[in-house]
Amino acid sequence: MTEDQKTKCHAIIHSHAAAAAAGNVIPIPGLGIAVDVVTMTTMTMALCAVFGGSITQETAKSLAIAALKNTALKQPIKTLARELSKLIPGLGQVIAPSIAVVMLEATGWVLASELETKFKGPGGTAA
Repeated sequence: MTEDQKTKCHAIIHSHAAAAAAGNVIPIPGLGIAVDVVTMTTMTMALCAVFGGSITQETAKSLAIAALKNTALKQPIKTLARELSKLIPGLGQVIAPSIAVVMLEATGWVLASELETKFKGPGGTAA
């Protein structure tokens, strides 16, 4: 990954993680997952463009769901804590967004790495 690509990925991932955090402030269990899927879908499409690729919204959504599923399976305590924390007034509005940011950041960088590999051509440039 070039420095320019890293910089672009950094901006995309951080801005989408912040958007997910904002959506996870709402104290309704389960809503955070829906917000994460929408956020990850747009983030996937934006990251794809960084590497010269193009995918449909449906493909991006599938990748986002798979990535979130993998993250949730690797970090079930964080996922459960995020959703259950929403039941605690006040505290839930701090914990849920914080966990969402951590999970989306991690998932975003994994996705960026996978997309870089996927769109890298035989000569080392995006296909």
